[in-house]
Amino acid sequence: MRTLLQIIRPVCLVLVLFVVSSAITSRSASAQGTAAPAPKVKTESLLDIYLKGGPTMHAIALASIGTIAIISFCVIRIKRKTMLPPTLASALGTALAKQDVVSALKLCEGDSSSLAHIVKETFTKAGAGVEVYSKSDLESVAAETIFHEETKYMLWVNMLNGLAAIAPMMGLLGTVAGMIGSFDQLAAGASKPSDFAGGIGEAMITTASALIVAIPAMMAYFVFKNLLQSLISQLAHTTSNLINGFVSGSPVGDPASEI
Repeated sequence: MRTLLQIIRPVCLVLVLFVVSSAITSRSASAQGTAAPAPKVKTESLLDIYLKGGPTMHAIALASIGTIAIISFCVIRIKRKTMLPPTLASALGTALAKQDVVSALKLCEGDSSSLAHIVKETFTKAGAGVEVYSKSDLESVAAETIFHEETKYMLWVNMLNGLAAIAPMMGLLGTVAGMIGSFDQLAAGASKPSDFAGGIGEAMITTASALIVAIPAMMAYFVFKNLLQSLISQLAHTTSNLINGFVSGSPVGDPASEI
């Protein structure tokens, strides 16, 4: 019994001291809270930040919309299924190996892919007004059409490069405008840091916003440029196999296996 009491007494003493110290700490904290309330942190929405950037933000916003639109177009159009459909390549290889130009052109009629456009243009232009297709004529027309396809898509890809170059210049323009505003305040006799906050804030916001637009645009430019070059190379190789199969009267390789 004595041993039990010797164990309980220190524990009770510790609990009492803990309760007393907790009560004292809570009272002091509440006293400090009533005496000096913590300052409220002002939160700003994206619209507030946008408006602080000044008129230059409108041009940067248009550049961002253009970047998103062009990237969306490239994602939809610059890909293997859109430019080189495997099923169409196989069907064209079978038809052209039999030298059945009519069936090949029918396959291309309802297809909007680059391969369908190239085959249609090749056998329409190379065979216009003659009864026999020559290999040199077919290859010449095919090369011209492939170059046209590459130029058509590269036009959109180059726009990404242009936006990536123009956006930082817009940000620099906003930076210069913000600094001019701050120097105007200094020339008017302002001396408090808050007097220069508006101009400096405008400069920083426009710079950051421009970089947010330029960095993804530059990355997308290199990605789609390399992807387009790869697809154009595969397209040229597939078209060459189709022409060789047509001229020889037997399939030369499997066009679909190149995709």
